Amino acid sequence: MAFPSENRRITLAEHTADQVIRAGRPFQVVSPHTPSGDQPQAIAGLEKHLRAGESDVVLLGATGTGKSATTAWLIEKLQRPTLVLAPNKTLAGQLANELRELFPHNAVEYFVSFYDHYRPESYAPSTDTYFAKESVSNKEVDRLRHSATWSLLSRRDVIVVASVSCIYGLGTPQSYLDRSFQLAVGDTVDREELLAALVDIQYTRTDGEPAAGRFRVRGDTIDIHPAYENTMLRVEMFGDTVERLTVVDPETSEVREVIDRTRVFPATHYFAGPERMRAAADSIQAELKERVAELTRAGKLLEADRLQTRTEYDIELIRHTQVASGMENYSRHLDGRAPGAPPSTLLDYFPEDMLVVIDESHVTVPQLSGMSHGDAARKNTLVEHGFRLPSAMDNRPLTWSEFAARCPQRVYLSATPGRFELTAARGAVVEQIIRPTGLLDPQVTVKPTAGQMDDLLAEIRERSARGERTLVTTLTKRMSEELTDYLDAEGVRVRYLHSGVTTLRRVELLADLRRGEYDVLVGINLLREGLDLPEVSLVAILDADQDGIFRNDTALIQMIGRAARNVSGEVHMYANRLTPSMARAIDETNRRRALQIAHNETHGIRPTALRKKIRHTVSAQYAESQHPTTGTSYNRRMAA
Repeated sequence: MAFPSENRRITLAEHTADQVIRAGRPFQVVSPHTPSGDQPQAIAGLEKHLRAGESDVVLLGATGTGKSATTAWLIEKLQRPTLVLAPNKTLAGQLANELRELFPHNAVEYFVSFYDHYRPESYAPSTDTYFAKESVSNKEVDRLRHSATWSLLSRRDVIVVASVSCIYGLGTPQSYLDRSFQLAVGDTVDREELLAALVDIQYTRTDGEPAAGRFRVRGDTIDIHPAYENTMLRVEMFGDTVERLTVVDPETSEVREVIDRTRVFPATHYFAGPERMRAAADSIQAELKERVAELTRAGKLLEADRLQTRTEYDIELIRHTQVASGMENYSRHLDGRAPGAPPSTLLDYFPEDMLVVIDESHVTVPQLSGMSHGDAARKNTLVEHGFRLPSAMDNRPLTWSEFAARCPQRVYLSATPGRFELTAARGAVVEQIIRPTGLLDPQVTVKPTAGQMDDLLAEIRERSARGERTLVTTLTKRMSEELTDYLDAEGVRVRYLHSGVTTLRRVELLADLRRGEYDVLVGINLLREGLDLPEVSLVAILDADQDGIFRNDTALIQMIGRAARNVSGEVHMYANRLTPSMARAIDETNRRRALQIAHNETHGIRPTALRKKIRHTVSAQYAESQHPTTGTSYNRRMAA
């Protein structure tokens, strides 16, 4: 589509957030399969409840019944921008890949924490020990976060797969949009004004190859690497006229696409102009004066002195450099929010008719509910002892009620929905037990712990010889690493997966397991919810009788489900006794298995192996989706 040439000068803040015209294509699922098993009735049931205005709906779906595909077909039916929440980065990555494959013509984005390592600022009064914030960020994940917000402000056909990171503070969409600017072929643009505009929105000039968030100037050509792209925007000038706009490969300089116009968004979400910074510094100064007086009256002179010294140093940095360590603790002042008001988050970038799908809700809902409580407890200690101003308490995640207020309708997906979801749904519960492939829930066998290592080793070797994979679940990170070392010494091709493994590496490990680069994956709770590994025919659960959060009936049913995608699926529980949790998990598995067997016999269905494409990592597949022959690149570049 060509846009009419305009003879105009570059301007910032051409639209407000509520004036954004979101273009894009209709949501369209592209799949060789059609809904089958329990999927057709599940899709119809969910659609009926949502169109009737139900705010909370539950999909109780057994593992491997195709809940992700059901979600995709539901989105296609409703045609609404959707936020899909997952309980961890691994599952978020897997879901993003699945949905990107099902929606090749639409924007499917990935939004998780960009920290590979993060230790928040804290203080331990009992030992008088202060811990400064420590963090290691991941630039690629940050780029994907920018891509998500860019898509949300540029088009309507957007699905964002996110972790709980989506309820934490993010720069306001209004500020993000205010500082963006549009470029079109034929525009009259003062070159120096354009360069100044890039610097103003936090792009850095470089003489080398521009990385994300940087730009390079060579004569009349300006190469801009947007923070949200893995390609460059090349602006070719003729005097003060924009003569040509092209999308360029940053490594080869090959022209990927010639475009008529585009919008350039800031290189950071956390943006406040000079005027806002000055106002924030004045506001922080006023709060500091009030708080120091309060501490002094209470006889807390040490705390008052500490707070004054730390905060005045930050104020000077903000006035002169517009940055300070721990800047996020002043977000209320930077955003101009009232005390106690919730921060802007990813949810504010969505249109009002958004749909929220909460995957593995029995885990994700407690996460969403608990984040604000843990954050408040830590911040309160910092405020009480003079490390932070009271306004730091407003740099926080959303509470559950704030989250719910921003999401008009929520769909909870789980094989084991919790009491909260079932109560909130008030009967709006849809079941999905029968698998399209006719696969059955796995057989569960309880084995004694005596000689368990020899038995486990024999079972692993038997399955490896058949080209099948094994998952082994332990209780602690140390146990998983020690077991990995033991199996490796016995000649087993093995890896471990736990919270110490970086975000994108987790997705790569799962893909490597499916490809057969190794045969056994050892882990803890990361091997429970949602992992889609059809090559796995054995799940071995060590210490199955150690009742607790990792061995209750919900956790055990989830672990059992990891073997439900293979015709030969089995689960071995190593235990010395049958706990009530084990009994409930086994009974529920047998109940579902009986229903599935009856359905197969009635319809003459023979269970067939599930064959799924081994997908790339999130970032690799995202890169491939940038400029496919389908024309998706046009949709991604629609100007706001």
